Amino acid sequence: MNQATFRHFGEARRDDWALIDARFRDYVADAPRRVLAHLHNLAGDTHGYPVDRYQHSLQTATRALRDGADEEMVVCALLHDIGDDLAPANHAEIAAAILEPFVDPLNAWMIRHHELFQGYHYRNFFGQNPHAREQFRDHPAYARTVRFCDDWDQASFDPDYDTLPLEHFVPMVERVLGRPVRGGLPDLVKEPVDEPVKASANGEATP
Repeated sequence: MNQATFRHFGEARRDDWALIDARFRDYVADAPRRVLAHLHNLAGDTHGYPVDRYQHSLQTATRALRDGADEEMVVCALLHDIGDDLAPANHAEIAAAILEPFVDPLNAWMIRHHELFQGYHYRNFFGQNPHAREQFRDHPAYARTVRFCDDWDQASFDPDYDTLPLEHFVPMVERVLGRPVRGGLPDLVKEPVDEPVKASANGEATP
């Protein structure tokens, strides 16, 4: 059997879930390839910037690497804008969600908030408070997010910069996104476990 045949989960058996679980683990392991393929979607349209987002991503990662950042930080720098293609109004959330299962929670927080922190350099042009990031001054990831934005992200729009090619970063992405998922994946048990059913306050059954 290479494909489950149930029409709804009520018909599914353990063998079905064993097959799906094996395929899912292969799919998770293939994440680095798919993420890198999606990164190429940022190439082309500059949206008015001096470089496109693909070159910006490579340049940000190059600057981080040359500045002594560790491998995980370099990968975060490479992928920080990967959500731009799908969610330009909320791209930081997409990038953080992709990285979160594989990186330090403080680095995931950094990527999730980098757009706000980056605004220190331009929010005044839109009548917004450029110091909005100060609300997070006491957060343990504040300093690293400031460094990420000020030293690497906002500085990486130079078309003449000696940027490293993607091939230089591929092994790093494969190692970081090839880590076991934070918290682990649930293992299939020999016998399914039925959770006890409890009655809610309104009398309806709840797990």
